[in-house]
Amino acid sequence: MTKSQDVAVRVAVIGAGTVGATVVAQILEHGDDLRRRIGRPLEVVGVAVRDTQRARPELGDVHITADPLELAADPRSDVVVELMGGVDKAYEVVRAALVRGASVVTANKALIAARGIELHALAHANGADLYYEGAVAGAIPLLRPLRESFVGDHITKVLGIVNGTTNYILTQMTEFGLDYALALQQAQQLGYAEADPTADVSGQDSAAKAVILARLAFHTDVDIAEVSVEGIESVSIDDIEAAQAMGFVIKLLAVAEIADASGVVVRVHPTLVPQSHPLASVRGPFNAVFVSATAAGDVMFYGRGAGGAPTASAVVGDLVTAARNIATGSRGFAVEPYAGLSTLPLGCARTRYYVNLHVADEPGVLATVATVFAANGVSISVVRQDGAGEEASLVVRTHEASDAALAHTVSQLRDLPAVRSVVGVMRVEGEQ
Repeated sequence: MTKSQDVAVRVAVIGAGTVGATVVAQILEHGDDLRRRIGRPLEVVGVAVRDTQRARPELGDVHITADPLELAADPRSDVVVELMGGVDKAYEVVRAALVRGASVVTANKALIAARGIELHALAHANGADLYYEGAVAGAIPLLRPLRESFVGDHITKVLGIVNGTTNYILTQMTEFGLDYALALQQAQQLGYAEADPTADVSGQDSAAKAVILARLAFHTDVDIAEVSVEGIESVSIDDIEAAQAMGFVIKLLAVAEIADASGVVVRVHPTLVPQSHPLASVRGPFNAVFVSATAAGDVMFYGRGAGGAPTASAVVGDLVTAARNIATGSRGFAVEPYAGLSTLPLGCARTRYYVNLHVADEPGVLATVATVFAANGVSISVVRQDGAGEEASLVVRTHEASDAALAHTVSQLRDLPAVRSVVGVMRVEGEQ
């Protein structure tokens, strides 16, 4: 072993929750193997925690501090692993590391969605790397292929299930007939949902991940405030059963796509997926993402999308890459928004739709409803009439149309005397 191979790559870990503690444990347990992969050993020089009085045998005898900013700014570390969560404080920590030229590994999706472009520029200016594979889809290798493997291709669309909590809830509703509240409670009891599940069930967690995917896929900046977001709180057993009757399942999908030459649309919403589509069989807390590219066609990534061990696996993978770059004097791929595409409103998106109407049980209702669809340029694919009397309903599936045209259609349907209510509207993805 040469002298340079004896010099450790020094690592500071900010946050020692489930993921952080697992990362440190993997470094300590697999040190010899990691040294061979990197070319130099890894040394944990410090861990920042909230409570320094709590016993932490899993961390060994590493230095413990309650000051994450001081640890991040300390020049003794070459790589800072940020796992504290949140945005503002985490931004200060990551910035402190990057301005002194230390590389950063994080799994903080909210931070990268909010400040990622700025942090990439800071990393580039100071000769550092910024990696965050663990921020989206846990252990699934997804971001690196988007950043590197597709570099010679042209990505047109990314869509998938990127939140395990909502996928578990919808799976329980679909397979066991549980209502939303009971399925959520079960997810919380099993640890798939937080005590406050708002970020997951409202779609905001998926929106942050969609922003990251869109930036890497389309080389452009996307403001999370411009993402159309709809959660699963209003999905009912009636919606689930209607979907099944038509040969579909309901999934919460994150979708980022090129809408035209000048812009992209990024959206998150409950979606009808054909039962024959691979995404339909993604159950429980698993994630799956489709990437559509001009030359490669459709490529699917599947695996465990959340949890301490899967996320820690992705974090350690990024750490090895950053450490190897330091050992060899190289740099990782830069992420720059050179394409300069606009983020377009939801109305510019084009897809198929499902519309469930509670209607009057009288002659001519179907013709009246069909006229409204036609007037807005929305072509009907399938119509199903259910019930009678007070329970009469029409379920309509359309051919592809713009979201703006569908919104106008629904608005006019609500004004029809024969339509008692618009029970549900849902987009359809995955139909050929």
